[in-house]
Amino acid sequence: MGYLGNVLWFLCCGLYQGLAWCLAGALWCVTLVGIPVGLQCFKLAGLSFFPFGKEVRYGGGAGSFLLNLVWVIVSGIPLALAAVLNGALLCVTVVGIPFGLQCFKLAKLAFMPFGSEIVS
Repeated sequence: MGYLGNVLWFLCCGLYQGLAWCLAGALWCVTLVGIPVGLQCFKLAGLSFFPFGKEVRYGGGAGSFLLNLVWVIVSGIPLALAAVLNGALLCVTVVGIPFGLQCFKLAKLAFMPFGSEIVS
């Protein structure tokens, strides 16, 4: 399911969500202070392009919490709303439910990208 799911995901909505993460990363990389945030966005864009077969573990300390707060205010809300909207539309059909669940996984990640770890 992993390979086939990733191909179908990429064609249906993965390209759109991955490009949104890349755009956020490019905007963060404009400033010198935002480069670490932008690099994290590019790492998560890879997950957005091909999410099947990967798991996200959440963790981190106080630094991650503070950076997540700044992130949510500046960039997290639009990315999370786009993922939730895609997930809701995909969950309308039975065939789209696995893809919708991946969208919801990405929406949660859009709120807490720092301190999270992507595991294959």
